[in-house]
Amino acid sequence: MPGLPTTEFPVPGLRDAVEVLVDRWGVPHVYADSPHDAYVAQGFQAARDRLFQIDLWRRRGLGRLAEVFGPGYVAQDRARRLFLYRGDMDAEWSAYPAGTREIVGAFVGGVNAYVDWALASPDERLSPEFAELGHRPARWSPEDVVRIRSHGLFYNAEQELARALTVRDLGPDAEDLRSVREPDGPLDVPDPAVLAALGDAVLDVYRLVFTPVELAAGSNNWVVAGSRTATGRPVLANDPHRAITVPSLRYLAHLEAPGLRVIGAGEPNLPGISIGHNERVAFGLTIWPIDHEDLHVYALHPTDDHRYRYGDGWEELEVVEERTPVAGDEDAVLRLAFTRHGPVLHVDLEARVAVALRAAWREAGMAPYLASLGYQDAADAAAFRSTLARWGAPGVNQVYADVDGTVGVQSCGRVPRRTGWDGALPVPGDGRHEWDGVVPLDDLPGERDPASGWCTTSNQHNVPAGAPYVATVDWYSSARHERLAAWLAADDAVDVASSLRMQGDAANGHARRLLDRLADVSAPDDVAGWWAELQGWDGVEHADSRAALLLQIWLRRHWRPWAAARCLERLDAPVDAVHRLLRDDTLFSDLRPDLRMVELLHGSPVLADGLGETLRAAVADIGTRLGPDPERWTWGALHRTELRHAAFPAAPLPSKPRAGSGDTVGLAGHDAGFDAVMGSSFRMVLDVGDWDRSQVVNAPGQSGDPRAEHYADLLDLWARDGSFPLLFSRAAVEEAATSRVLLRPAEVAPDSRN
Repeated sequence: MPGLPTTEFPVPGLRDAVEVLVDRWGVPHVYADSPHDAYVAQGFQAARDRLFQIDLWRRRGLGRLAEVFGPGYVAQDRARRLFLYRGDMDAEWSAYPAGTREIVGAFVGGVNAYVDWALASPDERLSPEFAELGHRPARWSPEDVVRIRSHGLFYNAEQELARALTVRDLGPDAEDLRSVREPDGPLDVPDPAVLAALGDAVLDVYRLVFTPVELAAGSNNWVVAGSRTATGRPVLANDPHRAITVPSLRYLAHLEAPGLRVIGAGEPNLPGISIGHNERVAFGLTIWPIDHEDLHVYALHPTDDHRYRYGDGWEELEVVEERTPVAGDEDAVLRLAFTRHGPVLHVDLEARVAVALRAAWREAGMAPYLASLGYQDAADAAAFRSTLARWGAPGVNQVYADVDGTVGVQSCGRVPRRTGWDGALPVPGDGRHEWDGVVPLDDLPGERDPASGWCTTSNQHNVPAGAPYVATVDWYSSARHERLAAWLAADDAVDVASSLRMQGDAANGHARRLLDRLADVSAPDDVAGWWAELQGWDGVEHADSRAALLLQIWLRRHWRPWAAARCLERLDAPVDAVHRLLRDDTLFSDLRPDLRMVELLHGSPVLADGLGETLRAAVADIGTRLGPDPERWTWGALHRTELRHAAFPAAPLPSKPRAGSGDTVGLAGHDAGFDAVMGSSFRMVLDVGDWDRSQVVNAPGQSGDPRAEHYADLLDLWARDGSFPLLFSRAAVEEAATSRVLLRPAEVAPDSRN
């Protein structure tokens, strides 16, 4: 490729030279003579693009922030060290697909090669975040990758505690208004006595573990057989929903070597591809919210704070003390306590109670997404599915398709088997509520070549009735799944373009259902026009929709608190505890509890008065936020995404209006101020078998360096629901390449071996 700008780097650990072609969208296409060298190059290139991001993730995950950022981070460090993998490393490595240890070692070697190269001339070579914050990147060990668990998405300690406090303070009927449990039915309270000493502070340490990692996520995926597509080839689509950040959570890469041809997205701190395709199989995933966590409540010994009741006797807490450096201060000693079930989160010496968390994700083989290394070279759909038996965490729904036309879906992850209880509430830690192994893959939900010709998942309840296990009782809203299922059932000519459009779909079916249920309620004359506008709305939350704005402000800030208070009155519960019914998480707006509140209040004379009161308040609220001119009131004027780099928060990227909300396929979940902070920064649609026709986007860009060309070059494309080709053939890559990187084997310098 004459004339293509070329940069060369010496890379210790390479066996042969590697060529990397970077296309116009910033995607690196790696061409190596062995898989080992391909993974070394992936690590090197990920560090080139995202070193500050992955260095920060490593420090945060290992509990080593205080050593560079000072004493304000000691509490976070202590919390995260409680949740590191602390078991046998041989058992850990053997729990993953064959070759994982070697692949991780190669990838880490590539990261370290770039770190060493950058530190040889840090003022010129390091991205500006390091100078801004005053520290240097660290070298990695392979064990760092698998010991860190707190970067995953896990459930359901928060739901357990919220449910426990609601049941204790307001009663089981109030809990039915706070959340939707599936399968539905009477709530089983294993031991009401253990709820007495609980409070919000029980999870303070747990929350530090995941700060600032997002605490919720969703996703959509679908796969359509060739019999129902425009081309006769399968189509596979995936748009994982996570916090919209800069740099992006996802990182696109393409790895080519003998026996390895794979392209797509992973996370920049991990080797391989978790969402994408190889030469013959396409794959995509959504979160399947397995209940991986149980809160255990223990009676402490009457006179010994270090012993807790188990069975007929008392067991000693395991206490570990670790010393850690603290920038600008003396070393800190971190005291970590564990029961047989897991780390101690909370101790109440007055009540003589301790609370610990049992988490499946602390066990061997549960490093998030690492099991995807098993399917990089899967030859067909059957081989792909068989690798999922080793999938640990997070729980996911995998859709897949191969070039022979087979399509399917499979839920996978480590589901604890609980006998006689369902994990919905905290339980005594005295041995009466133990796990009885795990549920095997073949018993988990799955389907191959369905008669319908399609499969789709959106984090919805999908465990068949009568299954001999409970994966969780806390499922996401069914709204996105309902919308996708209706579309796929009706369209027998799905293609890449229609799938891309559906990934941005803003129809809110649950909101429309709520309005329909209230259609017979008359609003007072002064707000009758606003009520008529809502009732006439088509339910699509376009960015330029005034009705969508009115719906969201009215529903979340005004109608929901009013209705919750009236429902508590009906239940003879304390109205001042209304916050127990209101979801703290506004990112995902499951409206089913609102529908239950409507049913409880329907026919009441207070309903019309409440409608008028809350609509008046909503209109006044919008005027305060957006000014007095209703012609300027639109959902996108308020509901916007503004990205700020952690090191440079005073220089945000341009904000973008966002359609949709937490209940739409084009998910755009918002915080309490209606900033659109959650959604699909990465979207992918694959044309299975004609790979160069596939499309993708990764916002705001592939690089994390604010100086780089590919730092935010995809933001506008993403904001208008656009995409670019995910090129796979060498000819197409060469045509789109804008730069070339040559990585050559090099000796390890003596001063970089430590």
